[in-house]
Amino acid sequence: MHNYLELKIWQRSRALVKTVFLLTESFPGNQQYGLTSQIQRAAISIPSNIAEGAGRNSSKEFVRFLDIANGSAFELETQLFLSCDLGFAEIKQIEEIISELKEIQKMIFKFRSSLDT
Repeated sequence: MHNYLELKIWQRSRALVKTVFLLTESFPGNQQYGLTSQIQRAAISIPSNIAEGAGRNSSKEFVRFLDIANGSAFELETQLFLSCDLGFAEIKQIEEIISELKEIQKMIFKFRSSLDT
């Protein structure tokens, strides 16, 4: 088991959730159960899966949850671009979020590689 509270990828992805929620506050109300919800759930999934994987008994299981977290990161990236395409956000609003997301993706991949058996 790993202490997820000490993992930088968990800390940074947790901070990203707050940033994403602040962004989606300005989305149209009719998207509350649409894209807004999807974006928020994808963001929440990243630190949640890192934490769940850290609590597993084997590195193999942890790797599986890191893969899920990374998949959610790519899902979130796509949804952020879609929010621009649909006029809910400006590209300038999401550039910083996407930059941080790219760093988290790299960190997950590197950490995952260190766990591969």
